[in-house]
Amino acid sequence: MKAEDTDWLVYHRIPDNATISEKELAESCGLDAADLTGSLARLERSCLIERREDGIRMLNFGEALLKNQCKYEKDLPYTVENGVIKARK
Repeated sequence: MKAEDTDWLVYHRIPDNATISEKELAESCGLDAADLTGSLARLERSCLIERREDGIRMLNFGEALLKNQCKYEKDLPYTVENGVIKARK
C-alpha cells in the first residue's frame, strides 16, 4: 500500500472528538506497528492529528489552521506549546 493510501486509511479511522490508542488504531486498520508509526508521523507533521499519552486525536479545523500558521508564519506574535497559546519571545 502506498504511503498516501495508508495515511488516508489511518486518518479516517480516528474518531471525531475522541482519542484512540495506537493499538486500537492498528487493529482497526489492519496495519503493523511500523506502518502505523510512519503514517502517524506524517499526519502529525501535516498538522492533522495530535499524539498524546492518552492516545491519538484528530485536530479540528481551527486547531489545524493555528498549528499551520505557527509552523509556517514565523513572524506571528504567538506560538503554541503543548496546546497552550503563548506570546512569542
